[in-house]
Amino acid sequence: MSADHNHDHDHGHGHDDHDHDGGSHGSLKDYTIGFLLSVVLTAIPFWLVMEKKLPPGTTAMVILAFAAVQIVVHMVYFLHMNTKSEGGWNMLSLIFTVVLVVITLSGSIWVMFHLNHNMMPASAHEMRNMP
Repeated sequence: MSADHNHDHDHGHGHDDHDHDGGSHGSLKDYTIGFLLSVVLTAIPFWLVMEKKLPPGTTAMVILAFAAVQIVVHMVYFLHMNTKSEGGWNMLSLIFTVVLVVITLSGSIWVMFHLNHNMMPASAHEMRNMP
């Protein structure tokens, strides 16, 4: 085989095209936006906790909401996850993971609540009436 024939079958390995899956790698602008959003999404809950502006239960819910938004920011701006990356398989695996986590957490909380409710020791009055 000639050198020209081998050159024709290079299959694009000689260039620096790293965009194999259709998803884009981040630019400096994307990373800067992601970083700034992450800082803001961390600073606001920190401020709420330090200044005690809201009741504890409300503060916890606000922190959880900010955490969920921050997860999305990290996945979009730093992990470059979208519906086009890896032919959609990244998004499908993310949805599957979220479903499993929700089932596991809600089931665990449900079981712990019912165990706590059903396994509480009986009162002294109820103990006297037991056979």
